[in-house]
Amino acid sequence: MPNLTVRNLSEETHRALRTRAAHNGRSTEAEVRMILEETVLPPKRLKIGSEIHRIAQEVGGMDDLEISRQRSTIRGADFA
Repeated sequence: MPNLTVRNLSEETHRALRTRAAHNGRSTEAEVRMILEETVLPPKRLKIGSEIHRIAQEVGGMDDLEISRQRSTIRGADFA
């Protein structure tokens, strides 16, 4: 799992994070994770797959959609 280091936090900000974490029954690290997740992954964010499905349902679905696949031999790039 990726790590993130935040440098040069003011004492006031760090104290506020610790206080907020304690109020929510979490560690400071867990609180920061929660703040970041809530900020960058809001529950009402647009989910493109869900939106495509919703639009398809509005127009009667895509059950009868036929997609033909063209099978061809894979060739490497020719740099000559």
